[in-house]
Amino acid sequence: MADQSKGTPVVVPMVGKIIAVDVKVGDKVEENSQMALLEAMKMEIPVVAPVSGTIKELNVSVGQTVQADTVLAVIE
Repeated sequence: MADQSKGTPVVVPMVGKIIAVDVKVGDKVEENSQMALLEAMKMEIPVVAPVSGTIKELNVSVGQTVQADTVLAVIE
C-alpha cells in the first residue's frame, strides 16, 4: 500500500497512450473525476481520481506512451 503521508498515487490501469490531461499541479479534484484519457486497444479509457484532494505531482503529458501501473499523478 502507498505511503499516505506522501499522497495518493493515481496509476494508469494498462499500457497505452495519453491522449488528454485534464488537470495540472495545484488543481483541486473530486473523487471519481476524470484526470486524463488513455487510449489503449483502440478504446478511450478515463483515468479518474481515487480520492478528493489537490494535485501534488503530474508525471505524464499528452502523447506519452505509458506502461501499466505508471504513476500518472499524486493527490494530497
